[in-house]
Amino acid sequence: MNTKEQERLVRRYYQYLKLEKASSLNTVKAYMLDLDKFMRFLKDEGKDFLSIELADLHNFSALMIDIGIHPTSLSRILSGVRSFYHFLVLSDIMETNPTELLEFPKKPQRLPDVLTVEEIDAIEEVIDLSEPEGQRNKAIIETLFSCGLRVSELIGMKISNLFFEEGFIKVEGKGSKQRLVPISEKAIHEIRLYFTDRNLWGVPDEFQDFVFVSRRRKKPLTRVMVFLMIKDLVAKAGIKKTVSPHTFRHSFATSLLEGGANLRAIQAMLGHESIATTQIYTHIENTRLREEILAHHPRNKNSLFFQ
Repeated sequence: MNTKEQERLVRRYYQYLKLEKASSLNTVKAYMLDLDKFMRFLKDEGKDFLSIELADLHNFSALMIDIGIHPTSLSRILSGVRSFYHFLVLSDIMETNPTELLEFPKKPQRLPDVLTVEEIDAIEEVIDLSEPEGQRNKAIIETLFSCGLRVSELIGMKISNLFFEEGFIKVEGKGSKQRLVPISEKAIHEIRLYFTDRNLWGVPDEFQDFVFVSRRRKKPLTRVMVFLMIKDLVAKAGIKKTVSPHTFRHSFATSLLEGGANLRAIQAMLGHESIATTQIYTHIENTRLREEILAHHPRNKNSLFFQ
């Protein structure tokens, strides 16, 4: 099926939801956004949505889980996809609904918290930049949200693995697997401001290569230090959600997904693919991934750094 025919069917589905189903505007909007996620996945996979199989739906579900989408959100997305195929069957465009045998994820007792861009701004606003560690803490918050790092990856960041001119950082994830992660100009800006303070702290040579260090201990930060710092800032900002360093990673993936980023690109940025360090200069796909991530990350939309 060509693109125009696909668009025509999607428009018919839109009218079906509004007129025949009499769905609310919010429901219609949610279903269309969820369908768009699935359509983009099929396009990336080179699949025709009229000839998909159950395995394709399983792959889509697995990918969504892999990039950090909560089971409750995934259930909602799959409901939207199932509704579309139900419409195709009713319209005699398809004989059977391929989603009928698709099992939805079980809903857990409690939903994980996700931070909005406004809440992250609020957290940064309560940071006292007159304090010696103030700019460091702001750089940490911005890096976590910009790059979707695990806390272990953040505290292990090395200055020798920062490639700011190319717009990447090299990260060592689980199993010592290395990957290249795009970093926004705003995060780069905050880290460079932090380095001005860090240079005055007298960090010993053995820890000079670590990006984030303790001013008092002259050593790399620990997981507990980062957790306590974030807990303190969240309380000062008046945010009632349960927030940990991992919350920023989940918020990173969720923001990109809602912004329309390529699902495979999000998956790669979260650390499920290994990229050799030499590819930072030679592999064009890294540049494409960076453009894909930065184009859809809320920190980069209408940013002064990209004007």
